[in-house]
Amino acid sequence: MAKIKLTKNELKKQKDALKMFRRYLPTLMLKKQQLQAEIRTTEARIRELQQQRHYLDESFKVWIAVFGEKAVFNPGILTISRVKTTQGNIAGVPIPIFEGADFEIAAYDLVHTALWLDAAVNRMKQVLLLDLEAQTLEEQRSALDQELRVTTQRVNLFEKVKIPETRGNIKKIQIFLGDQQTAAVVRGKIAKRGMERVAK
Repeated sequence: MAKIKLTKNELKKQKDALKMFRRYLPTLMLKKQQLQAEIRTTEARIRELQQQRHYLDESFKVWIAVFGEKAVFNPGILTISRVKTTQGNIAGVPIPIFEGADFEIAAYDLVHTALWLDAAVNRMKQVLLLDLEAQTLEEQRSALDQELRVTTQRVNLFEKVKIPETRGNIKKIQIFLGDQQTAAVVRGKIAKRGMERVAK
């Protein structure tokens, strides 16, 4: 704890600091609650995407055998050309928001290619979109987690350190100033009695 001056100016400074801490603490607590709620929402959406991905994986098992046909299926037939995201803001935290993706489909001979290829490419797109959205949500959660840690540290600093410390400083200064005032009154009375004795 830093040494404080036992003066009226320091008392005012400490009272102003306490007022500021009390004013900002509810805002920080509200931000903490908002971040916690957003993290829960993000985690729920990630779980939802994982379930959708699991469902697609299960339905893909029917297609696995045909993917082995090298002459028919080329793994490079579908590529991601661009991932579309925008910047959002939650409780002052910049986060990426997934808006979709653009794909490039390599040209293939419609006459000599198996009929299932179009359906397989569409399923692959669905899987890739789910993966990209989940990845963006993980980035969101990471940014929100980091901000939540910082906000929680600030809330704890204000609640457990700054406010009690400032209250203690105010009390200490008030006691000292009260003692000084009492001593001044006592000295004044002693001086007055001394003057009365001299006057007699």
